[in-house]
Amino acid sequence: MLLNKQSIKKVKKMKNKVLMGLAAIAMVAFLSSCGKVPQEKIDATNAAIAAAQTAEAAVYVPAELAAVQDSMKAVLADIEVQKSKLFKKFGPATIKLDATLALANKVTADAGTKKAEVKKEAETTLADIKAVIEENKTLMKKAPRGKEGAAVLEQMKTEMATIEAQVVEAQGLYDKGSYMDALNKIKAAKERATSINTELKDAIAKVKGKAKPSAAPKKK
Repeated sequence: MLLNKQSIKKVKKMKNKVLMGLAAIAMVAFLSSCGKVPQEKIDATNAAIAAAQTAEAAVYVPAELAAVQDSMKAVLADIEVQKSKLFKKFGPATIKLDATLALANKVTADAGTKKAEVKKEAETTLADIKAVIEENKTLMKKAPRGKEGAAVLEQMKTEMATIEAQVVEAQGLYDKGSYMDALNKIKAAKERATSINTELKDAIAKVKGKAKPSAAPKKK
């Protein structure tokens, strides 16, 4: 009878140990399943960042692209830290990946919007400067040609030739879709062409002012 009681106690102890072991295994399995690297989200976010780069975010919204890239680097660094731990927690990184993915998609959309705006501005600026160039050619024919005037006009002609070359180059950039480069090149050229336009108009106005006959004195 005593042996039976001792045997029963041993069996109970063994059962308890087995149950505890099974519970421990189940807990480890549970924690392991929770600690799985969110690879699909990583891949999706990387793809979204690549799409933003393809949309020329580096050209049109560089600060936004840099921000999303920095965010992704931070998330990946956190994931690497979690990988080295026994009990891994990828929950916070998963939440950050969702936010980074949304941000990357926004960067792509913003790049498209900005590109369209720059394209329109470049198109308008090109049209404006071409009109100024044509007007300047007409004004040069009317400009005074004294000693100093002739020298100034020659200098203006040289500058206008440079401006026209810049316009041709900018048009080429625009035609191949490099709208930001085209706009940057044409802005300075337009500023100088407009300045020449003002100088020519002022010079012509001064000559006209001198050519006006003086008013006859009033009779007393």
